[in-house]
Amino acid sequence: MANSYSAADIQVLEGLDAVRMRPGMYIGSTGTRGLHHLIWEIVDNAIDEAANGYATEITVTLKKDGSCEVTDNGRGVPVDIHPQFGVSAVEVVYTQLHAGGKFSDKNYAYSGGLHGVGASVVNALSEWMVVDVYQNYAHYQQRFESSTDPKTGKILSGHPVAPLAKIGNTRKRGTQVCFKPDARVFEDTHFQTDLVRRRVRELAYLNRGVKFVFTDERLKDPAERTIEYCYEGGLADFVKYLNTDKNVITEPIVFEASRDGLLVRVAIQYTDSYTESIYSFVNNVPTPEGGTHETGFKAAVTKAFNDYARRIGALKEKDNNLTGDDFREGMTAVVYAGVKNPQFEGQTKGKLGNTEVRPVYEAVCSEQLSIYLDDLKHQDAAQRIVEKAVKAARVREAARKARNLARQKNELEAAPLVGKLSSCTGRNPELNELFIVEGDSAGGSAKQGRDRRFQAILPLRGKPLNVEKKRLDQVLANEEFRSIITALGTGIGEEFDLTHLKYNRVIILSDADQDGAHIRAILLTFFFRYMRDLVTEGHVYIGMPPLYKVAKGNKTLYCYDDNALPAAIREVGRGYTLQRYKGLGEMNPEQLWDTTLNPDGRRLVQVTIEDLAEAERRVTILMGDKVEPRKAYISAFANFNRVDDFKPVTVEA
Repeated sequence: MANSYSAADIQVLEGLDAVRMRPGMYIGSTGTRGLHHLIWEIVDNAIDEAANGYATEITVTLKKDGSCEVTDNGRGVPVDIHPQFGVSAVEVVYTQLHAGGKFSDKNYAYSGGLHGVGASVVNALSEWMVVDVYQNYAHYQQRFESSTDPKTGKILSGHPVAPLAKIGNTRKRGTQVCFKPDARVFEDTHFQTDLVRRRVRELAYLNRGVKFVFTDERLKDPAERTIEYCYEGGLADFVKYLNTDKNVITEPIVFEASRDGLLVRVAIQYTDSYTESIYSFVNNVPTPEGGTHETGFKAAVTKAFNDYARRIGALKEKDNNLTGDDFREGMTAVVYAGVKNPQFEGQTKGKLGNTEVRPVYEAVCSEQLSIYLDDLKHQDAAQRIVEKAVKAARVREAARKARNLARQKNELEAAPLVGKLSSCTGRNPELNELFIVEGDSAGGSAKQGRDRRFQAILPLRGKPLNVEKKRLDQVLANEEFRSIITALGTGIGEEFDLTHLKYNRVIILSDADQDGAHIRAILLTFFFRYMRDLVTEGHVYIGMPPLYKVAKGNKTLYCYDDNALPAAIREVGRGYTLQRYKGLGEMNPEQLWDTTLNPDGRRLVQVTIEDLAEAERRVTILMGDKVEPRKAYISAFANFNRVDDFKPVTVEA
């Protein structure tokens, strides 16, 4: 008998229940990214006060009890009674979805918290939240909690413990929000110091002259707990920071203008590198997927520099225009748009969709770049940029031919690949895995030990090319990278298409030593530069082979770091044998399967990009031309045998 389906089956989620039921719809996930998104939502509100001229200082504090406190010295959330709901505006803002003062431009010309759901969503997903408002010489406070109804067992999300109350007098002004993420919602409620600190620093660059104070009360060293950021140079200081470890060939090109309600801010600096690095923002919100403002900026760069190249004779009448790729080679740019009614793709705001922004942004950038290029003071820098673009164009045709060569399945290319790649029999890309393995010896063991139904093996012969120091045509001429490109099937660079990916997991498998770490860094740099979506969409992993085998009788333990070894030795007792693996090639196929290939027992680390600017900086440090920053970074952070949460794996004979 079919189940009945009536009006009684239609569930209406009231208040903040919808947020609690489907948190991913509002903050992206319940993992690390979603957890920290709570901070960004509250900080966005404080930033909006500063960006619109009402606040000069913002503090972000990570508390010992696991909560986060955000304070600004702006106007303070209104405390009077809301005419529709009959409670204070504070209570409305923190308990009602789509409630806020940002749906018109009366109070905020430019706002990152467009949807009006940020504050209430944070409240809904917190164990508790306390809001303090300092306004008109009075201090107001209200507390919200997410508790369990003892009668129904239902979680009451973010409900007020009591109405907003005046608790004292003060000369302070602004809003302070302190919240503790609910462990019933998030996989882990521990805020990461570096991640928050980097975002606070980024906001300081984007908001020229605004003072940001970051404090982590959990740190043991008092001298490290608090750091202040304030940059009078704004975006110019930002691009200088991003290029700290690169060889720059120009000073920053900086301009700001407004037109038709759109605020345009841009900073550009060129280096001698071969790749572009563009970071775009809308109303202080990062847009890592770009959008119409970034598209307009790129079009303006292409037009303005082509026009200039023709004016100075670098391009003759018969010559074709150079491409945008040519002019963006070696470019580091921060592209900022102030948009009154931004339309983001999703609440996590990864891409700007306003179609009206592109033509205005393009027109403003074209005009401002033309002014810069026509200024006699900038002729040396302008000509260096054009010369670099002309050189890039000369190798572009060679790169195109090399790209076609890498894509074609002719004998010249396919023969060596067939001998190297051991494909899997499965035809479902969602289930298939590609192991990129260091060395022929390890590759041979992996081929024998794998599950050929879904695991493919591609051995590398020697160390691949460091793509950070090479042009695209040189990268494509490298046999190792041509093999990887062909095996994955996605193409490369501008032609990259993730829908053609043949393997859902791309796993880098190298020795647990410095050479192995270098190979991992080279491969990750290649993916970051030329197949970035492969990383951002979560397809790249690092396999973690064991360092030791401890055996006694029929019992064998594998240890993946030095910390796990003492416990393994105690477990097997006296009379054990210890083997330190110098490389993957020392393991036979069965051992490699047990420890590294078997999905039920292996250790994989997924590669993600939490902060694009920081990822760019670290790639430059590790793989760029400057030696001293690399030595300093490796000395401070590199420990090739430390994986703190890995335990010994037991194999019974």
